[in-house]
Amino acid sequence: MLHELLLALLGFTGDFVIDEREQPEALGSDPHQIPDDYGPTFKLAPDLSFIQPSERSVIERLISLGFYYRELNRFATKSRDLSWIQSAVDVPLSRADKSQKGKARRGSSYRRAVANGIAEILAVYRAAVLQVEQNLLSDPLPILATVTQGLNKFEVLLPPLYELILEMEREDIRGGQLLNLLHKRCHCGVPELQSCIQRLLWHGHQVMYNQLAYWMVYGILQDQHGEFFIQRQDDRDAESESSRPDVIEKLMQKSADDTSLIDWHSGFHISLDMVPEYIHMRVAESILFSGKAVRVLRNPSFGFKLQETFTHNPILKESYRVQGFLGSFAPPKDLSGCSDLIADELLPQSEADKIDAMLQELKRSSEFHKRLFESAVSSIRTIAANHLWQLVVIRADLNGHLKALKDYFLLAKGDFFQCFLEESRQLMRLPPRQSTAEADLMIPFQLAALKTISEEDKYFSRVALRMASFGFNMAASQKGLPKSKANADGNLEIPLQGRASSELSLDGWDGISLEYSVEWPLQLFFTQDIFSKYRKVFQYLIRLKRTQMELEKSWAAVMHEDHADFANYRRDRSNSSVSQLRRQRSRPMWRVREHMIFLIRNLQFYIQVDVIESQWNVLQAHVQDSHDFTELVNFHQEYLSALISQSFLDIGSVSRILDSIMKLCLQFCWNIEQYESNSNLSELEHITEEFNKKSNSLYTILRSSRLAGSQRAPFLRQFLMRLNFNSFFEATARGVLNVVRPCSTAATVQQ
Repeated sequence: MLHELLLALLGFTGDFVIDEREQPEALGSDPHQIPDDYGPTFKLAPDLSFIQPSERSVIERLISLGFYYRELNRFATKSRDLSWIQSAVDVPLSRADKSQKGKARRGSSYRRAVANGIAEILAVYRAAVLQVEQNLLSDPLPILATVTQGLNKFEVLLPPLYELILEMEREDIRGGQLLNLLHKRCHCGVPELQSCIQRLLWHGHQVMYNQLAYWMVYGILQDQHGEFFIQRQDDRDAESESSRPDVIEKLMQKSADDTSLIDWHSGFHISLDMVPEYIHMRVAESILFSGKAVRVLRNPSFGFKLQETFTHNPILKESYRVQGFLGSFAPPKDLSGCSDLIADELLPQSEADKIDAMLQELKRSSEFHKRLFESAVSSIRTIAANHLWQLVVIRADLNGHLKALKDYFLLAKGDFFQCFLEESRQLMRLPPRQSTAEADLMIPFQLAALKTISEEDKYFSRVALRMASFGFNMAASQKGLPKSKANADGNLEIPLQGRASSELSLDGWDGISLEYSVEWPLQLFFTQDIFSKYRKVFQYLIRLKRTQMELEKSWAAVMHEDHADFANYRRDRSNSSVSQLRRQRSRPMWRVREHMIFLIRNLQFYIQVDVIESQWNVLQAHVQDSHDFTELVNFHQEYLSALISQSFLDIGSVSRILDSIMKLCLQFCWNIEQYESNSNLSELEHITEEFNKKSNSLYTILRSSRLAGSQRAPFLRQFLMRLNFNSFFEATARGVLNVVRPCSTAATVQQ
């Protein structure tokens, strides 16, 4: 009987111990009515009359350990994928197998690791059973208490472990979720059980540390079952289209540089379901960044490697150039070796060994120490960010490109844009033609470059002029342009000359923008979102500068005409009344023009000096002090956000008022030039009245406590002080005065 009991403790049933599921007729039960979580199904045979009731209860408690052992062993065998062990003995399916039968079962490295831990615990259990057997054989009078004493501690271990694997199988728990489950089960009041669960958690952490080593040392995502909390971004569209021949051809033509950029910006993400609860999201983000940075450092683009190779080996550059002339574009034989050296320079092997040593030290620890883990991740992130900073800032000359963007997108090269606007002034007097607007602008753009850009400026070749297409909008704001009419269908009917030239409205010139080309690795820093912000500020500044130039040109033209009138007056004093009348009629208009240029100049000075220059100095200080790539990206984002917010481009009401003021100024200039041939006083009075309203509204909004009293525009008070140095704006905003009184203006002009 004792040998039958020992066999039952190792999961083998027979005549003495039977399985209620396998032999339900022996116990008179229905197997279909036994739930999965019914508990141990090992029972003593009912026909054993020589066993006392007290002994029966003790034996049934003992043989339940055999049931737990069998289920745990089956789980360990299945999860470790050791099917050859099961083939030797034909055993029925376990409860978990039956409950999961028919379902697609996914592999799991974490579950396999836990199974290895369970196998270790079962090995200890088998050794205890063997020791009990030896004690029974050596005892002349073997008693049941010997078995109970030898296996008593496993009664608190095996049942909770069985419940653990049931939950794992039922909920299909894998990866970080499994680590969470084990971490929660560690918090119990039984020291033996706590040590066992901690051992299982240690095995799970071994898999996580291996994945961290692949990711943070080599930049490789080793996760064939999708259990790591760093995962590739899902691209189902690409997968569904990958079978099409044209898509396959495009993928083959796709450069490695594009793949590297996609991996950096959107190739990987944090799976929130797989992040262990005891790992902070900030730490997970640091792990994500470190792996992506190492991936970039270990896989530089071909163009970058070629450039660095030629920089270190001019002879090789000449050889490559000669091969290009001969039509053979195969890279030199020495290029691959030099490329490997460059990759090693970006991330030295000593630094990779240091990262690996940190992870190995964590891996060897018997327990997971949160503080040590976070400290190691922070150190690894610092190493990766520092080397990425050296790549982008030092090797790729980031500061030079930032200066170029300031020169061209923020109009720091004022002489170039002044020359460009003067060369294109006559062209911009007419609405842009949709088909040739960009080509038309290239001529004055190139002329301005020849006059103002030196040959030493190596960044200008990266700048390209672009003209956005706005579609047709023939509601021309310039006086004298042909009006579009609505046909019977209610659609706009373009005049013949408009249809022939496919012209847009005058405001179409607001679509002027710039593009700036960068190569790897600067594309890691300058994203499309960054360039869109630069273009937004550029379009705002170029409109402002164009408005200022038109106001100044109109004043110069009138002064030239006034000087001619004065010369005629000195020659013929009899006709002086005409010139005097012209001066008298134009005096109110030039008063309006003076208010316009006053506002535009102060606004331009505020943006260029108080906003752009001050924020540029802040950015330069950060660039000099910071050696962390992520910090630099954040500083640059703050720089652009400050430019946009302090220029009021993110406040719809203010930006719309400023656009309206600039358009009114341009309309005023065009009307002044046509004043002699077409004296439309009502149009000028309307422009004057609208300008007064808009400028007063602008001052009222800017001086509100919401803006002037906040920190979003620290130099706004200086701008308001320049505008209102004599309390004129404040008085007009309250309705006490007007810039130009329309009634008096009309009366003066009619005299």
